[in-house]
Amino acid sequence: MEKRGSPRAVLLSIRDYVRLAVPEPEVLRILGQESKRKGTSRLGAKQVDQIIKAARKSKRR
Repeated sequence: MEKRGSPRAVLLSIRDYVRLAVPEPEVLRILGQESKRKGTSRLGAKQVDQIIKAARKSKRR
């Protein structure tokens, strides 16, 4: 946003602001890349819950 030709403010989404304010740790970046490679980044909450439930059930046996 400008006032008489000089910049006064920059509009950013909250997500962009957080990314600029707090850089992502390298570990999280690596985990995200691995998740995308394996296809697990596309799992929904219900699918994740089902996987956890099945893992816990098999662990008990």
